[in-house]
Amino acid sequence: MNEVSKLNIELVRVIKEWDPLSIGIDDYDTEAADVVQLVHQLDDVAELGKEIQAIYHFSYEEVIPLSKCEQLAVQLLALKNNSSCEL
Repeated sequence: MNEVSKLNIELVRVIKEWDPLSIGIDDYDTEAADVVQLVHQLDDVAELGKEIQAIYHFSYEEVIPLSKCEQLAVQLLALKNNSSCEL
């Protein structure tokens, strides 16, 4: 398995475990895929946080506090940056 695939698996795991709406980790497949794509495109915590918030708002019509979304963004970008250092 290549490094990008390993990274994507880890990103999905972290996103699902985040479970911001307390509905269970198996209910976020679509959102996880959207967020993983953005992690590969963005490097700014604030921008990624806003995008995460928008994805979940669109899917569930609930607004997750931006601070929670930015905390997830920090974790995801750290994983990406640590992975790219190993490549």
